[in-house]
Amino acid sequence: MIPAADWLAKRARLSPNRVALIEAAIGRRVSYAEWNARANRAAHALQALGLRKGDLLAILSTNRLEYLDLLFACQKIGVILQTLNFRLAVPELRVLLQDIPPRVLIYSGDLAEKAAALEEVAPVMIAFDEPIRGAHHRWLDLQSQAFDWPADPAPLTLDDPWVLCYTGGTTGLPKAAILTHGTITWNAVNTVMSWGLRPDDVAILNAPLFHTGALNVFTTPLVHIGGTSILCPAFDPDQVFDLLERERITLFFGVPTMFIRLQQHPRWERADFSRCRIVIGGGAPCPIPVFERFFEKGVPFKTGYGLTEAGPNNFWLPDEKTRRKLGSVGSPLFHVDVRVVHDGRDVGPGEVGELWIRGPHVIPGYWNRPEETARTIVEGWLRTGDLALFDEDGDFYIVGRIKDVIISGGENIYPAEVESVMLGHPDVAEAALIGVPDPEWGEVGRAIVVRRPGSALTDVELLAYLRTRLAGYKVPQSVVFVEELPKTGAGKVDRMVLKDQYGTQRE
Repeated sequence: MIPAADWLAKRARLSPNRVALIEAAIGRRVSYAEWNARANRAAHALQALGLRKGDLLAILSTNRLEYLDLLFACQKIGVILQTLNFRLAVPELRVLLQDIPPRVLIYSGDLAEKAAALEEVAPVMIAFDEPIRGAHHRWLDLQSQAFDWPADPAPLTLDDPWVLCYTGGTTGLPKAAILTHGTITWNAVNTVMSWGLRPDDVAILNAPLFHTGALNVFTTPLVHIGGTSILCPAFDPDQVFDLLERERITLFFGVPTMFIRLQQHPRWERADFSRCRIVIGGGAPCPIPVFERFFEKGVPFKTGYGLTEAGPNNFWLPDEKTRRKLGSVGSPLFHVDVRVVHDGRDVGPGEVGELWIRGPHVIPGYWNRPEETARTIVEGWLRTGDLALFDEDGDFYIVGRIKDVIISGGENIYPAEVESVMLGHPDVAEAALIGVPDPEWGEVGRAIVVRRPGSALTDVELLAYLRTRLAGYKVPQSVVFVEELPKTGAGKVDRMVLKDQYGTQRE
């Protein structure tokens, strides 16, 4: 079996003085040599606590440098990093930790109260900042007694788990996807080879680090190629615009909500993206107006497709196709195989079916979930639950989730398509489409809409706009205006909450 590599040790030998990380808040630059030394100290500190290969280290923290230190400390010694969504409530976190108990829980100071409520499910507690309890360890104290030379390595292979990353789904208990040393490695290889990452690339990292998009869209691939990540505490539009002015940003990944907020900001019109080689969205279908506003700036904005269970990077659309194939995710990456399957058969161009993915970047399964694993991964193929089609050129389009499709009078309505048209209205800030029962059609669409500030948009006006742009059966039968749309920890619209609130009663 091929052994796993100590990424930071190798990168520190190859390019020790290259800037690996920039802390956006203070402008501090960390070289690969310094980052490797920090991760070595973190690895020694974990071993001093008794953590060994296969032990679980849960982390409840907002974005910070220590988070990334621990990611690679775990990679060095075989400890498994269990990333927790800090946006969850205490009862939700408690259920996750009771389901998969860690040996140690480490937390940031801004989440100390939440961490203290979880003491009974984590035998050892560590604070990045000041401990909230006297029995909790202080991370700085543990590190001060550690060494910066390599810790005793564990015999690791590419099949060994590295990270447990919870799926961003909205139904039931989140599943912990097993990201192995191999799946993370192959995602990095695919991304560097197929997206053309370079050692001089600089990426903004402001997605939450508990999410695979933050860990693996650019961050780990950039370690492979020797590039730079700018670590931000969270997404802040003003900080993004500041970084575009101050730093040589070449890569930027975000979810659609982030791009919408940037485009609604007063600084958008004068923002300069000319140095960005790749600006890419993911996590949810991206509205067409987002593309158009980037195109107006000469930016070949594109949307990707990924999921926690595969990569997350799976496709690439060359710049010259972005305007011609609006919304396409492109063709599969170098070491990725895909199928589109309907009723047990592979479909042809233009036909909609379920997207299946295969490759060394696909997870082996979910932690302690053999039945879920067996349903999701069949003979090496990951059944994504997403609906897709491809054109005559082999370029793919994601049209929605199987469970989100609205079947109205025998016709399929894909919410992503309708939402994209709704978002083209100048008075619509956010929009979602859900299905509601109907005695005649079985199910019809209901639009849940957030108006732009100061707008007095009415349902009559919105529906009239949609009727000129969509087939009649796709036009929602009702509209509900809300102050904001509920989001999951991954930044996606939480459709289950919307369905619970607005999907049963008639409006």
